[in-house]
Amino acid sequence: MSAWIARPAAPTITGTPGFLADVLAGLCHDGQKSLPPKYFYDELGSLLFDAITRLPEYGVWRAERRLLEAHAETIATASAAGLVVELGSGSAEKTRFILEALLDQQRVTYCPIDVSSTALESSRRALDDLDGLEIHGIAREYLVGVDEAMRMRVANVPALVLFLGSSLGNFDRSASAGLLRSVRDRLMPGDLLLLGADLDKAEQRLLAAYDDALGVTAAFNLNVLARVNRELNAEFRLPYFRHRVRFDRARRNVEMHIESLRDQSIRIQRGAFEVTLAAGETIHTETSHKYSLDEIGELMRDAGFRRAEQWCDQEWGFATGLYMAD
Repeated sequence: MSAWIARPAAPTITGTPGFLADVLAGLCHDGQKSLPPKYFYDELGSLLFDAITRLPEYGVWRAERRLLEAHAETIATASAAGLVVELGSGSAEKTRFILEALLDQQRVTYCPIDVSSTALESSRRALDDLDGLEIHGIAREYLVGVDEAMRMRVANVPALVLFLGSSLGNFDRSASAGLLRSVRDRLMPGDLLLLGADLDKAEQRLLAAYDDALGVTAAFNLNVLARVNRELNAEFRLPYFRHRVRFDRARRNVEMHIESLRDQSIRIQRGAFEVTLAAGETIHTETSHKYSLDEIGELMRDAGFRRAEQWCDQEWGFATGLYMAD
């Protein structure tokens, strides 16, 4: 059985002045209002996202699963990693393929990093039966979590960082480049990063993936308002809002918004603040960028990585690349 060590949650993740500050910063101006997508992942949000990955319209999860299952042995052989660090682990169901292949070689320390304690608990349950695996769940944001994980490296044991599910696409170009460079700065030459990236595809296919027929993604999106109500004593009335999805073809971005269905004012008691929304005005909650293979290569080279392997899923259009830190 695996060993499990849970790290305490960072004080700015939820239900705290940091959460309040982010909400007020996103909602208190006259331009495009927004809420950070990291706040999707409370207990209910994590469960809803897990349901999204099973939807027929959402092919990302299944495409990446196919690639990891097919190439886990190659990844394990190339990395020989004794330390595996995952950014945004979720349930870690796909990660199991890689960990099993690595455990055939040696004992492994696995550090899932996630702002959601629910996701960390899911990863523990999914992997608890693996002998030789020590799990250190880290409830932190990405870079702080990587710093903590790297302190667990024994001597010069190789590290493998996993950034799966096309999570990189939630950042704009500047932020994604900066994040990749910052991760590289925390690695030793020869360490590896495994990156998942969703590729550009037909607009209608993308819109359906983020606005499914069952309404699960809509519930996931609107749940962030329920969370603000619960944790910040706000007064968002969910029937007065709806889920909206847009596709920006020029930027290759899918955007999720929450649209106000009427003119309304919402009190946020914890901040003694009132948000005013006009009918048709939206709160931007997430952007998911869709990549070209050339774009991924340029990003990784600029961040100080060189490609070791790359595989593409043709059924959905998804790329998984293994990159070595120079």
